[in-house]
Amino acid sequence: MEITPALFAAVAAVALSCEYLDASIGMGYGTTLTPILLIIGFSPLEVVPAVLLGQLVGGTVGTLAHQRLGNIRLDFRRDNRLLKQRLRWLVYLPRSTDSKVILILAVCGVVGALVGVFTAVNIPEMVLQTYIGAMVLAIGILILVRRNHEGTLSWQGLVGIGLVSSFNKGISGGGYGPLVTGGQIVSGRETRRSIGSAAVAEVFVCIVGFLAYCVATEAIFWKLAVAASAGAAIAAPLAALTVRKVDSRNMKLVIGVAAMTLGAFTLARASVL
Repeated sequence: MEITPALFAAVAAVALSCEYLDASIGMGYGTTLTPILLIIGFSPLEVVPAVLLGQLVGGTVGTLAHQRLGNIRLDFRRDNRLLKQRLRWLVYLPRSTDSKVILILAVCGVVGALVGVFTAVNIPEMVLQTYIGAMVLAIGILILVRRNHEGTLSWQGLVGIGLVSSFNKGISGGGYGPLVTGGQIVSGRETRRSIGSAAVAEVFVCIVGFLAYCVATEAIFWKLAVAASAGAAIAAPLAALTVRKVDSRNMKLVIGVAAMTLGAFTLARASVL
């Protein structure tokens, strides 16, 4: 499909809106942009790499913005004190909590995504969508029920979230953001830090996915990929500023409702397959 200047601008505008939504509440970019591009007339092999690259670019810009605005604190220097006191068996652990969370999500992301890819070929699509829809819906309900609860971060829970969310990404291409963001909140993390950490962690997942497509396909539709990336890059710092300004309790409400809506929509779509 040929991309005219008008279509390029339209794709960039849609990508900007989707990235703003995703980077503001931690979910919705791929879930929204992918079907829109398919409806316009692009093929799946043109759309998926473009969406991955757009999210990679948007996530990278968003990482810098989240760090600069104080939504997250990244410090990947080795935490020698913690290693000596409690975790001698580990070779490396970063200093800041946000960096620890991102490292865990990234490592789990590789494992979960690989398992998901191998699982996807043996499970009917209806079963996959029903599973993801039910899980995202449950996360949304939990966020709303616990939105006034201030807990402590569960590292075991975080590992589970990282594995399950990346497994979802591997088997379906979606279901990552709602679980990573919502799961962190349910596990006791502050809302702004959950959104920022999810944005950074998803960069690593997108790198692996996009490189895999570069190897597996003969050519990437670069015009579409550039259009999606341009829109995402513009939206990311605006979304980070929104995260900084909005009250955390209001954000929990929005995230909970958004997760429930995405989960219900996924279940409804699965029922008609």
